[in-house]
Amino acid sequence: MDSNRTGWGLLAPTLIILGVMGLLPFLYVLYISFFDWNVFSASGQMEWAGVNNFRRLVFDSAFLGSLGRTLLFTLLAVTSELILGFLLASTLLRDFPGKIVFRTIHALPLVIAPIAVGATWRLLTIPGFGLAPYYLDRWFDIDYNIGRYAEQAFFTTLAMDIWHWTPFVTLTMLAGLTAMPKEPQEQARVDGANRWQVLRFLTIPMMMPVIVTTVFIRMMDALRIVDEVFMLTGGGPGNATRYVGIYIWRVVFPQTDYGYGSAMSLLVLYFTIVLAWLLFVALAQVGNQQSSS
Repeated sequence: MDSNRTGWGLLAPTLIILGVMGLLPFLYVLYISFFDWNVFSASGQMEWAGVNNFRRLVFDSAFLGSLGRTLLFTLLAVTSELILGFLLASTLLRDFPGKIVFRTIHALPLVIAPIAVGATWRLLTIPGFGLAPYYLDRWFDIDYNIGRYAEQAFFTTLAMDIWHWTPFVTLTMLAGLTAMPKEPQEQARVDGANRWQVLRFLTIPMMMPVIVTTVFIRMMDALRIVDEVFMLTGGGPGNATRYVGIYIWRVVFPQTDYGYGSAMSLLVLYFTIVLAWLLFVALAQVGNQQSSS
């Protein structure tokens, strides 16, 4: 009994912080989502709207478009980072000249704040000043201007996210590959399996818990991207890079429509929870298969 009280006593500060910083804001946002509230309106009062804010979401083409762009961005970013991170982690398992220097330089983007990443990429892509427009025009005769061409802006934000977060995936993959037992792979090679067969039937199945966990973390981060893209493109040109986080920001702050912005935030949270639950189920199935085999 005393040990239980001691355990709860040690957990109490953490639970209090989580409740104050996590649960109370969520309940407040949930409360506001049922009201029409614009503090700069004539009355400045909250007016009961019921589920009208959620009904508006179904017919808001701008919001649905930003949600679709966000899902596409997340799919492309996480897939690219997973493939590149796995390849780089496999390379770092081997010894080669300059390995320590490469590993250090490769991990540097992780220590840079997202807003600084966006500002740096903004400097690199300014027409007539940045290195990217200069060399793309000189070497490949490409008119590179993310303020004019929507496709270029979208793929530039994608490249920025891949550059920023691939080192994280590399580190997680490297940790998983290092901890993986070597005996099954060595036995498979003795039995005549080639490199592709070892990768497909041994390495990837054994790495699935690490892969699913990494996808879980990166998916949640990519769905809520705001800082880097806001600094780089501001959501433009047009709505080409207006991902759902930027769209919610525009509704809540410039338009001061707090009720509708809260409803959008809750819907995005719901999508994130559903996707996270699907990944959790996949991870549990992988664990059950490995324990039974």
